[in-house]
Amino acid sequence: MMMAGTYKTLTNTFSSFPFTTKPQNPLTTHCTNPSFPSSRLRHRAICAVANPVQPPQIATESTTPGQYRVDVLSESLPFIQKFRGKTIVVKYGGAAMKSPDLQASVINDLVLLSCVGLRPVMVHGGGPEINTWLGRLNIPAVFRDGLRVTDADTMEIVSMVLVGKVNKTLVSLINKAGATAVGLSGLDGRLLTARPSPKAADLGFVGEVARVDPAVLRSLIDTNHIPVVTSVAADESGQPYNINADTVAGELAAALGAEKLILLTDVAGILEDRNDPNSLVKKIDIKGVKKMVEEGKVGGGMIPKVNCCVRSLAQGVTTASIIDGRVPHSLLLEILTDEGAGTMITG
Repeated sequence: MMMAGTYKTLTNTFSSFPFTTKPQNPLTTHCTNPSFPSSRLRHRAICAVANPVQPPQIATESTTPGQYRVDVLSESLPFIQKFRGKTIVVKYGGAAMKSPDLQASVINDLVLLSCVGLRPVMVHGGGPEINTWLGRLNIPAVFRDGLRVTDADTMEIVSMVLVGKVNKTLVSLINKAGATAVGLSGLDGRLLTARPSPKAADLGFVGEVARVDPAVLRSLIDTNHIPVVTSVAADESGQPYNINADTVAGELAAALGAEKLILLTDVAGILEDRNDPNSLVKKIDIKGVKKMVEEGKVGGGMIPKVNCCVRSLAQGVTTASIIDGRVPHSLLLEILTDEGAGTMITG
């Protein structure tokens, strides 16, 4: 396991791809004329990407910045080979959606992964943006048991914000970063069919996923597009519903036979002790995580995320990860390193 000091050494000296403590905006920044590592740097500190078979190489004054960057890329090769051609579903939200720097980091990661042969699908919600627009229209935001109460007026705003604003903004950013994205809601191509939540009497137009038809996604993925899906869908009668984005991501991952489901969150991952941020569980299987839920070690907002992961794994997804979206380039850390960026759950 990489020591914290080693990570700090790398991130303070190697200011661009792949990991950095001060993420550059990939939409405006080019990797030209990077500063050369300090003369104090003697040992290479590649963040868990290093091939364990080979001893660490020595960085000398004659090592060029270009060579340093090539070494990092070459050590990512086994991970790229593992995931090349595989579908990964990423649920985007939380702090990574609120911070412009973290948003740029996620967009850059998705585009890079697409460029090296992975097949990413992005799923997003947009709670903070919804709250902002409800406030502008003097519509109170009401929550019960952590779920948004969605009456007819609120549902109209949810659809407008998620489908018309947040989704198209993300599509635009991905396109600007060099990939080709297509924005969808659950209504498009009958991608998702909704049904009312069992708590519909209390929550209004809050729904669940009744059926998934991934045909429209497959055609996009097969032509190297990045689908960007928002969590609004309609029932058989055409009534729109607001659906939890984690749930949508899990159901899409299962329907697509994805290699990996990744949920970006505002916490480090699953903690052995909820009061100790240093007690991160790096890897656990379904049996183990269910036991943690039964023992009360997993609670609150983490329970639906864990249930989402367990359900997707039960339907054939290979691994599911809950990662810290507050960490710059957390997607690359999770996919292209052994260290990861949170908790990985296996079947």
